[in-house]
Amino acid sequence: MPSKLTIKDLHVSVGETPILRGVDLEMNQGEVHALMGPNGSGKSTLAYAIAGHPKYTVDGGSILLDGEDVLEMEPSDRARAGLFLAFQYPVTIPGVKVHDFLRHAISNVRNPDRKEGEELISMREFRKELRDRMSEQRIEPEFARRYLNDGFSGGEKKRMEILQLAMLKPKFAFLDETDSGLDTDAVNFVSESVRRLSTENEMGVLIITHHDRLLQYNVPSITHVMLGGRIVETGGAELAQELHTAGYEKIRERHPEAAVEQAEQEQVAGV
Repeated sequence: MPSKLTIKDLHVSVGETPILRGVDLEMNQGEVHALMGPNGSGKSTLAYAIAGHPKYTVDGGSILLDGEDVLEMEPSDRARAGLFLAFQYPVTIPGVKVHDFLRHAISNVRNPDRKEGEELISMREFRKELRDRMSEQRIEPEFARRYLNDGFSGGEKKRMEILQLAMLKPKFAFLDETDSGLDTDAVNFVSESVRRLSTENEMGVLIITHHDRLLQYNVPSITHVMLGGRIVETGGAELAQELHTAGYEKIRERHPEAAVEQAEQEQVAGV
């Protein structure tokens, strides 16, 4: 039975500043959703709150994965449960090789009860799978011997995120502006990879974006529009196209209260 992620009346703040003001969202495994909205509307905050970033304080509401309370889980346990966040700006970890990072991550996800120091996935099995996935993603073998994101170009960092997706096979992936800063060829690569992985693995995908480039390859079954820390409209792929063509002015006009809160958030964020 496909997994379900249910978010109800979620309120999140950063420091003393409220960002999310009651978000409701439901996703099923295998669905592709788009989350769009102007800068400062709370899109990335939602993704970080789901992942369990300590900077983001949940003030109310719930996040349930197959009925289990995600908010009671540590970030590592959320990853083990099948939640994955692809960062807009992936973190650099000098001294940790891609090969070692992935082997530990896969061992922990596939064996959720594993304790640190216990046996990892066998090297032979891991190497074969890593070679296969890297070949599929057109990634050179020496990539695995480099330190995680250290000296990587923007495109290489996004390839690393896609490689993690391919290896970890999460139930739900949240892509936080994965197309940001990429040239056309890199966007096409990321888009095609996400489409293939989501189809092959029946992965639920929430694509957070301002643009429609990723959505050309990954047509959303559902599009959500965020304004002022709320999801104010939900529709199909045509809504994403409307936003790409016309922008957010009509959304602001249709939702004046959220537009006021959006203006306040933009002022605080310096947008």
